[in-house]
Amino acid sequence: MKFIAAVVLSVVLFSCGGVSEKAEKDFVEDNIAFACTQIGKSIDVIEASGKVLNPVTLKADGSVYYCEYTDWRSGFFPGSVWYLYELTRNESLLPLARKYTKAIEEAKNLNWHHDVGFIVYCSFGNGLRITGDADYKEVILQAAKSLSARFRPVAGIIQSWDVVRGWQSERGWECPVIIDNMMNLELLFEATRLSGDSSFYQIAVSHADRTLAEHFRPDGSCYHVIDYSLVDGSVRNRHTAQGYAHTSAWSRGQAWAIYGYVVAYRETGDEKYLDQAVKTFEFMKNHRNRPDDLIPYWDMDAPNIPNEPRDVSSAACMASALYELSTMPVSDPLSYKSYADRIMESLASSAYRAEPGTNGNFILMHSVGSIPHNAEVDKPLNYADYYFIEALKRKKEIEMNKLKTD
Repeated sequence: MKFIAAVVLSVVLFSCGGVSEKAEKDFVEDNIAFACTQIGKSIDVIEASGKVLNPVTLKADGSVYYCEYTDWRSGFFPGSVWYLYELTRNESLLPLARKYTKAIEEAKNLNWHHDVGFIVYCSFGNGLRITGDADYKEVILQAAKSLSARFRPVAGIIQSWDVVRGWQSERGWECPVIIDNMMNLELLFEATRLSGDSSFYQIAVSHADRTLAEHFRPDGSCYHVIDYSLVDGSVRNRHTAQGYAHTSAWSRGQAWAIYGYVVAYRETGDEKYLDQAVKTFEFMKNHRNRPDDLIPYWDMDAPNIPNEPRDVSSAACMASALYELSTMPVSDPLSYKSYADRIMESLASSAYRAEPGTNGNFILMHSVGSIPHNAEVDKPLNYADYYFIEALKRKKEIEMNKLKTD
């Protein structure tokens, strides 16, 4: 029996054990089983290669692009395997999650970009939460130290990109900070919890506060890039790198903002963070160009709407954030869950969910990496799959808790 057959069988058996009385018709379990099918096929390919490969997206020729540990997306595939192990308790997944996570351990020492949070927390963070492995704690603490090395006290922020090489060096920036960086703060909050060292927490709060002050427009939308002066901490530019225009609403940036400030509220209890998450979501919800199926265009102000690519990664990230938001002290929490449910129904439809064995064995189709860079346009992306699985997990937990309290 190939690995994938064993995994799917375990999902069915686990579901029939009481999670749902009608598992074959249950939305969450159907999509967990499908995720196991696709990721299981990826695992079969990886294991047959004799290497540890890390699938990210599809190349122009249709083959799978595998990344190195330094790539900001290297934590998402291991994280997806951790989630599937947690959701199915299929023991054959556990050593694979450990192996794929171990393969990117050197990322803990990365200090030349900010995405060590994405890389390490999605992989080692989930591994620690699920297994309690003390070795994972040490990796997280080292990664937090590496990320903290990018803190610029004068501006009060964590610098996202270096500007000494690559396309970033051509923009005239001094200290660029992107809204994506809000997603890396969870690593720092966890590091304080694990170590008792409050400096990680203080850096995260400083970054969240300065981002709150500088990244957002009155309507709740956010800029992508804020460039700070390293001399006096002032704002030099408000730009975009991956959106349509400096003043447009790049959709994944809005999703990062919603998710990031939901996390910031969870970790601090500061209501201004919760208010911002709600305000940015309301902007997206009420946008004049919001599609009926709730899967955003890659940029909500792109010039050729409705003939612009959709971005499934934005939708999946937003859905996951909204499920958590629905558990927080907000007015009408059910409305956030209902909106997330509608997103998930669209993502799980034939318009966005791949047929088994297609799409390079990724779960979701039609994401956008960066149109300005002509990179990963209308392609599957491993982080879209990661947040889709995370959203399934959160939806399942919310609905199980409701059953327990009814």
